Amino acid sequence: MRIGVRLFLGFFLITGLAAFFVMRVFVNEVKPGVRQAMESTLVDTANVLAVMAADDLAAGHIADGQFARDLEAAAEREVDAHIWQIPKKRVDYRVSITDAQGVVVFDSRGHELGRDNSRWNDVYRTLRGQYGARSSPESPGDEVHTVMHVAAPIHAPGVTPARLIGVLTLSQPNRTFEPFIAASQQSILRRGGWLIGLSALIGLAMTWWLSRGIGRLNRYAQAVSAGLPVAPPKPRRDEIGDLGRALETMRRKLEGKDYVEQYVQSLTHEMKSPLAGIRGAAELLQEPLPEAERQRFARNILEQQQRLTETIDKLLALAEVEQHGWLQSREPVALQDLFSQATGAVRTRLDAADVRLEVQLADGLAVHGDGFLLRQALSNLLDNAIAFSPRGGRIVLSAVAQGDQVEISVRDDGPGVPDYALERVFERFYSLAAPATGQRGTGLGLPFVREVARLHGGSVTLVNAEGGALAVVVLPVA
Repeated sequence: MRIGVRLFLGFFLITGLAAFFVMRVFVNEVKPGVRQAMESTLVDTANVLAVMAADDLAAGHIADGQFARDLEAAAEREVDAHIWQIPKKRVDYRVSITDAQGVVVFDSRGHELGRDNSRWNDVYRTLRGQYGARSSPESPGDEVHTVMHVAAPIHAPGVTPARLIGVLTLSQPNRTFEPFIAASQQSILRRGGWLIGLSALIGLAMTWWLSRGIGRLNRYAQAVSAGLPVAPPKPRRDEIGDLGRALETMRRKLEGKDYVEQYVQSLTHEMKSPLAGIRGAAELLQEPLPEAERQRFARNILEQQQRLTETIDKLLALAEVEQHGWLQSREPVALQDLFSQATGAVRTRLDAADVRLEVQLADGLAVHGDGFLLRQALSNLLDNAIAFSPRGGRIVLSAVAQGDQVEISVRDDGPGVPDYALERVFERFYSLAAPATGQRGTGLGLPFVREVARLHGGSVTLVNAEGGALAVVVLPVA
């Protein structure tokens, strides 16, 4: 599972669980909270009604007095109220009054007159000077619908100290405020759903933000480990940005060490041929020679010294260029001149190996880049072709235009490249033994060619063709 998915699931799980438990607590607290508020209201109302009923109860007219008439009128009133968009059409209160012995002497519904309620908690506790309240089923056996009963003492008017003469019980079915509980719960669930959805979006955004930064670092690290040229991650002002800068610094330091190793080896490889020419000419100059021969060998030493100096300078320049990934100098390079210089550099080896070189080139072709590096790369390809060509063989050097690119090909008549080596020929220090001598090269020639092609925005491939190997360098046309 990818780290982005894990981050999102973890964030969503934590937020979702927190929101679920919070909503559950709120939902579960709505019902007792509403009932507590309703009980407080009933207590206030019961005490008010108890004061209003005191005169009629003391005078013995509680059943037909003014209090009873007022309650009957209130019950007949049509209430047109909308509380939180929930309609209320009538008064739901029920009032019952017991005497000092707990016997019902008044019932606004007229159902319990004469019944002994002294055992009920609301009346029992109030008669003893305590707060009395109870909740009971609306009808026997009904465990779903209940009624809340709140009692208040009725004292004889104008008597000091107060004398208890009865108990007023105010009742209201709990189902009358169930719609308010349901509405509150639905509102909490609806807003909780929005909260979870918003949390999910925030989690998705945070996950995307973190995964994007981590993904860039991962792609950058993968490219660096594969040796591909890649720009460092975009700067960020957080720990991911610090990690990216640390990786870039580490890459530069490691590449600096790798550059030193690579170009010391490349420089050594390129110095061998000039040094061999200088040594051969110097040995011959130690012998008595005609003046003309002596002058020719002296000129050869100077030419090889100049070639060696130029090689060292250009390889050092190439090392600096690779640090930035671009060429310091770019100019149109005519392929006719490039081919002439490269073939001239390997003419001696061609003659010694008895290999014939054919050049197939259309007039006017040119590429854009550094002529010296291109010449060195082409010379390396020709050196490889000579080393693997049989005596009396043929090498074909050609170039054709393909749209906005030029394909430079070097084909030989050698045995080709073994299948197991095709994937490794461009690795540094990997080389095959030459068929004629059995000697291996340094394995730096083809990596050098690949690097030059990359710096020029091109590519190089080496495949087996009919009767030998075919190296193709693709470069942008000038």
